Amino acid sequence: MGHASSQAVSAEHSAAKPLSMLVAAVGVVYGDIGTSPLYTLKEVFSGAYGVPVNHDGVLGILSLIFWSLIWVVSIKYMMFVLRADNQGEGGIMALTALARRAAAGRARLRTFLVVCGLIGAALFYGDSMITPAISVLSAIEGLGLAFEGIDHWVVPLSLVVLVGLFLIQRHGTARIGILFGPIMVTWFLVLGALGVYGILQHPEVLQAVNPAWAVRFFVVHPGMGVAILGAVVLALTGAEALYADMGHFGRKPIARAWFLLVLPGLMLNYFGQGALLLGDPEAARNPFYLLAPSWALLPLVGLSTLATVIASQAVISGAFSLTRQAIQLGYIPRMYIQHTSSAEQGQIYIGAVNWSLMVGVVLLVLGFESSGALASAYGVAVTGTMLMTTILVSAVILLLWKWPPLLAVPLLFGFLLVDGLYFAANVPKIVQGGAFPVIAGIALFVLMTTWKRGKQLLVERLDEGALPLPIFISSIRVQPPHRVQGTAVFLTARSDAVPHALLHNLLHNQVLHEQVVLLTVVYEDIPRVPPQRRFEVDAYGEGFFRVILHFGFTDEPDVPLALKLCHLDDLDFSPMRTTYFLSRETVIASKLEGMARWREILFAFMLKNANGNLRFFNLPLNRVIELGTQVEM
Repeated sequence: MGHASSQAVSAEHSAAKPLSMLVAAVGVVYGDIGTSPLYTLKEVFSGAYGVPVNHDGVLGILSLIFWSLIWVVSIKYMMFVLRADNQGEGGIMALTALARRAAAGRARLRTFLVVCGLIGAALFYGDSMITPAISVLSAIEGLGLAFEGIDHWVVPLSLVVLVGLFLIQRHGTARIGILFGPIMVTWFLVLGALGVYGILQHPEVLQAVNPAWAVRFFVVHPGMGVAILGAVVLALTGAEALYADMGHFGRKPIARAWFLLVLPGLMLNYFGQGALLLGDPEAARNPFYLLAPSWALLPLVGLSTLATVIASQAVISGAFSLTRQAIQLGYIPRMYIQHTSSAEQGQIYIGAVNWSLMVGVVLLVLGFESSGALASAYGVAVTGTMLMTTILVSAVILLLWKWPPLLAVPLLFGFLLVDGLYFAANVPKIVQGGAFPVIAGIALFVLMTTWKRGKQLLVERLDEGALPLPIFISSIRVQPPHRVQGTAVFLTARSDAVPHALLHNLLHNQVLHEQVVLLTVVYEDIPRVPPQRRFEVDAYGEGFFRVILHFGFTDEPDVPLALKLCHLDDLDFSPMRTTYFLSRETVIASKLEGMARWREILFAFMLKNANGNLRFFNLPLNRVIELGTQVEM
């Protein structure tokens, strides 16, 4: 989830104003996990799991929640995962690039780790649809407690809020983003205050800090123990955001915000709800809202709605950022990326992702109609992504950091055991409604792997009939064609062969430009490539040059801007002298060995609809010539 909101403050600003950085981090990073108290205990004690609303049941569940937050978030994410940064960037795709580097020279392990990363990324998109739906539904449901007989308005009001949120995405979130931090700080202070109010009624609830209550719950309810983790995991949703947003804020502000504000606010509120249930088991129908005094109910519904909108915004922005990283790393077809801020590169908008998420969210709200029903679908995608993150971090710790196995293996085994238990507890949800994010994840995984494999096969097919560049240049010396003024830039995946577009141009127009540049764009497994390492230039003679541009997976691939850095006397990239030649391949499915025929047809469709090089590389519209070629797969 690389949430690209405007709260990302510049490095100089962050050093000068750690408090403002902390507030901004609270606004973006903790929206998802911060709204979990709205529905976690309500789902646990809903009756579906058979947990008794009595002294032992309440203390056992609270102890499970408390130690889950300590182990998974405070220890795993804060102390270890957040240290696995890729030049300051976090998130599943950045971690995949890091793990891929760690497994260099081990082909099978490298493939396995990449597959894990793709599974985690695919499941994240499924989670991106459920989070806004369940969060906003649970907030609006509070109106049913304030006003009788308006339950049938919950779904329409939720849809209005959610659709409105998706509609404003293209305009950017800079203006409303300024309010995110203060609103979420207020939210966590209110959570803590409500919790203290409840705990004062029944202070004995604080005994749940003792892990013995969690152990006792498993001993007394052996069958229910693992199953209930499927509901307890709702308290952990959004943990991935802590890591994904590291690129915007850095590890320290995120960790400080967690330990100083977020964790205390969450735990006080959970314990306060638990205290309420000790005194009134009937409050299990909605312990969050019933914990508040009657006069505070409506203001609390309003604040909850704002908090859930912020949580939803964070997930949507995260989907945009993750998509851009996946595009740069070659796992997703190129899409049109719109920048919504001239000051902050991270603020982007991708229309195809936005509308796809909106359709998914609307279908979920209409299909499940309540946060309780939707909770049955929640958890599979979240725990799957968390499990994949742990596998990837394990590879980084053992292979890249080279920690002693005696120290690392027991710790990593503990992380995998807990994540595995949570994932296993959520697997039964697949038949209860959880199939939606799983099906969405499987579909996206197939699309990503088909695109990656298809691009590899396409390059191989083009290479089969490629003319080596030295042979072509030798023929030019023997029979020189007519040369015209200017620089011709041919985009090509291979820099040692003659691009098809160059051959077509020479065949049809019978001319070559004075300077011919074979341009190859390479994406590195790092977020950003410094300007001094941006390009490589080789001269072949006869006016031919090879230029390789290097970009990171968060860099803006602006080719004309990057070419300005190539200060060579023999090369002139001035806008009015430079023409860009692109080759657009049309794939025809065939019986040649490669992919299954249905995947070839799917790849051909994706290639046809992918955003072209022209817009993706920010090429000038009036200086581009596109030449087509057909390729059998």
